[in-house]
Amino acid sequence: MLRVGLSGGIGSGKSTVAERLRALGAVIVDADALAREVVAPGSRGLAELIERFGRDIVGADGALDRPALAAKAFVDDESRAALNAITHPKIAELTARRMAEAPADSVLVHDIPLLVEAGYAPEYQLVIIVHAPEDVRVARLTERGLAETDARARIAAQATEPQRREVADVWLDNSGDVDDLLARVDRLWDERLVPFEENVRLGLRPPQRSPRLVDPDPEWPAQARRLLARVERAAGERAVRVDHIGSTAVPGLPTEDVIDLQLTARTLADADALAEPLAEAGFVVCPDVTADAPHEFAPEPQQWAKRLHVSADPGRRANLHLRVGGTASWRVALLFPAWLRADAAARADYLEVKRRLVAEHAEDPHSEDRAAAEEAWFAANLPNALAWAERTGWRP
Repeated sequence: MLRVGLSGGIGSGKSTVAERLRALGAVIVDADALAREVVAPGSRGLAELIERFGRDIVGADGALDRPALAAKAFVDDESRAALNAITHPKIAELTARRMAEAPADSVLVHDIPLLVEAGYAPEYQLVIIVHAPEDVRVARLTERGLAETDARARIAAQATEPQRREVADVWLDNSGDVDDLLARVDRLWDERLVPFEENVRLGLRPPQRSPRLVDPDPEWPAQARRLLARVERAAGERAVRVDHIGSTAVPGLPTEDVIDLQLTARTLADADALAEPLAEAGFVVCPDVTADAPHEFAPEPQQWAKRLHVSADPGRRANLHLRVGGTASWRVALLFPAWLRADAAARADYLEVKRRLVAEHAEDPHSEDRAAAEEAWFAANLPNALAWAERTGWRP
């Protein structure tokens, strides 16, 4: 199963995207619909609201009068907290039940307006944000009968565009033609969501690609933060720390579009125990990788042991290295990006080597010779990196 979070500000067109995904075959869990269901006539939720706020919050038809409830529940923090204490646990329980009922091979889309505000993004393997400029959203809302001042007030009360961009794996701009939006949703379904779900369910990594250097992407740090947040949530207390490592952690360095992350574990047993929760978070295990190549300064094999997981997302290549804190391989993985960030000459030399190796092995995504040649550069330059660390006082 693939768990997708879908959100967007009021008037953005989120519901249009949700309905398209439903038509394509996704299982939709609608947070707004569940919020209404837990306070439906005859429900325990409605009974508790009546007990707390009075019977006059119910209309003549026996249904909740939402404006009447709002007039009482949003007068102060205590009343708002009471409302949340009644409704939120019931919504969470019903959400978990509906998700558990979905078939094992589902693309499950949680349509939730407050995904960003509630900090839920790390709970999903992918987050889709639907966006449109404020003026476009205001125009849509006023066409529905909302006063412009009310429309702008509601928009201002929600998450900002930068906050939404920070959590968005997929950013769907809905400022133009709806047919264009639906076409992009169709491509997203076919090219990313369906294969991502299959990879997660079957424990498969996306097909490897031939090497290609790209210009530095200013989005790499934000993409790494999203992945790290999912790793942290999945690993819990077994993660001592998680870091963005590798070439994409070096600003300004052209490299392959693959994000490398490192999870620091206390023991290899802890690392092995994380195989299942990390796979459920979208990082499938590579059982054939159990160690890095040793170096002369620490030849003991246990100093280079690791576990490797790979993102199952075909739209965002990423490697997750699990290493034991304090080992040689753990320290080197943190040292090299720090040294390359600080040393322009080292960066230039490394880039020259990468360009040469990519050109030599451009048609071979599985080249062991290329990997060995790059590893040889690291081994040859490890004394320089260690000397820099000693000179500057760098510590992991």
